[in-house]
Amino acid sequence: MEWGMANRFAQLIQPDGHALFLPVDHGYFQGPTRKLEEPRKTIEPLLPYADALFITRGVLRASVDPDNSKPVILRVSGGTSMVGKDLANEGITTSLEEAIRLNASAVGISVFVGSDYEKESLLNLAKLVDDGERYGIPVMAITAVGKELEKRDARYLALACRIAAELGARVVKTYWCEDFSKVTGGCPVPVIMAGGPQVDTELEIFEFVHDGMQNGSIGVNLGRNIWQNDFPIAMIKAIRAIVHGNATPKEAQEIYDSEKNSQAKKS
Repeated sequence: MEWGMANRFAQLIQPDGHALFLPVDHGYFQGPTRKLEEPRKTIEPLLPYADALFITRGVLRASVDPDNSKPVILRVSGGTSMVGKDLANEGITTSLEEAIRLNASAVGISVFVGSDYEKESLLNLAKLVDDGERYGIPVMAITAVGKELEKRDARYLALACRIAAELGARVVKTYWCEDFSKVTGGCPVPVIMAGGPQVDTELEIFEFVHDGMQNGSIGVNLGRNIWQNDFPIAMIKAIRAIVHGNATPKEAQEIYDSEKNSQAKKS
């Protein structure tokens, strides 16, 4: 790995080999998502506990101070929306020159394996990898499933992750699922967990994050599970303890409860 690529990776993945990425890119296809209506207000209190931000160029420029930031993973794919015909019909929306201008440590692009636009999204990834390797910028592939959430099983996600790695992605972001070791075990590049199943309690989130970390993930890329929580700082601290402190779900719950009670007293 060349110096520039290695340096950018070192900004994202911490010395323990783990990482906590905070995604706030949801508006690129969802619009003003609940609790992300005003991105600056969501981002600023959580920034000290994140290792990197996953963000679009528009929100980065408008809502993140350049003198008080964390490493940036720039979302560079898009062009579809929740009200359109097919979320899988994405293109590349942001150039590598723009990523360099914004001092991005990496770029991220969604791929839609098994969709009507599988070929287009995979060729977009391949082209982005070509450009990223030219400039020393790592590419994170996101194994998106559009609105077809039933695809979040180990067989499908293992297939999608392996294809993304084969095409040159330096890291792959994918959903947690049962038998997660089958996903990570077949992927020769680092795997970052996105959200898991719909759950009702914080403890269930801590359980799937812990399971993923025990089964080959190097970290998490969790957004709504953190900033849509009523106590987002408590949530990110608890998840950070699992990712970087090897905390158990029970220990993470104790951290969450303690921080939540402390914040409740202050308010």
